[in-house]
Amino acid sequence: MKVVAFNGSGRSGGNTLLLIQRVSAELKREGIETELVELAGETIKGCTACYGCFRNKDGRCVIDKDIVNGAIAKMAAADGIIIGSPTYFADITSETKALIDRSGMVARANDFLFRRKVGAAVIAARRAGAIHAFSSINHFFLISEMIVPGSSYWNIGIGREIGDVAADAEGLATMETLGRNMAWLMKKLRA
Repeated sequence: MKVVAFNGSGRSGGNTLLLIQRVSAELKREGIETELVELAGETIKGCTACYGCFRNKDGRCVIDKDIVNGAIAKMAAADGIIIGSPTYFADITSETKALIDRSGMVARANDFLFRRKVGAAVIAARRAGAIHAFSSINHFFLISEMIVPGSSYWNIGIGREIGDVAADAEGLATMETLGRNMAWLMKKLRA
């Protein structure tokens, strides 16, 4: 089994990555392979609603000048998907939103490519807005007919400067529980 994790932060090596790594460590302990894709430094165009993906039905977005088609292929091949984002103005980053919009359209155009995969949102926040960002990612999972595991709290870590989430004991424990629950669910679905 495999999980692909997308770090939607503009800062490579920041708090969102640390939270994703905590979830991934639990998945690895459960024998599940994980792959990380960083969106930092990438320019990702938003969906243009051209519906080319519905006409072509080839599992690809017609915009082919960024990493989205590679990301869609990784999502389609994985059993689970993690999408992490810091909280920017009470929501996810624009790169994360563009990835969600385009991959979501392609998935719908191709018989719901992500149906019944396990999806987990991971959010880093300085103080507020995290629940809205968390919901934005979960809306993508749910409309894609994916299955979302819970944790001991919302999948949120608190910290502003790089590394600050390492002091958020509750946030880290939440990520560990999320990793274990995600692994359990994926194994049950595979059985």
